[in-house]
Amino acid sequence: MNETLRKKIIAVCDKKIETKGENVGLSFYAFFANKNDDPELLMEAAKWWIKTHRLDHFEKAMKIKELVLSGV
Repeated sequence: MNETLRKKIIAVCDKKIETKGENVGLSFYAFFANKNDDPELLMEAAKWWIKTHRLDHFEKAMKIKELVLSGV
């Protein structure tokens, strides 16, 4: 995972956890604006989420953050 995406995921997870609590769920779309302004980064996130980790559409932000920090 490239460093830009890694930092973005951690920042979004931190913000969601801070505002909604530790049980908040999110999808990989949470890391992007409502427009497709960076298709390569979106596809990298989708591949990591769906193909690499076979995650459900919604997952706990804590789980996602832990996966990213562990480098898995």
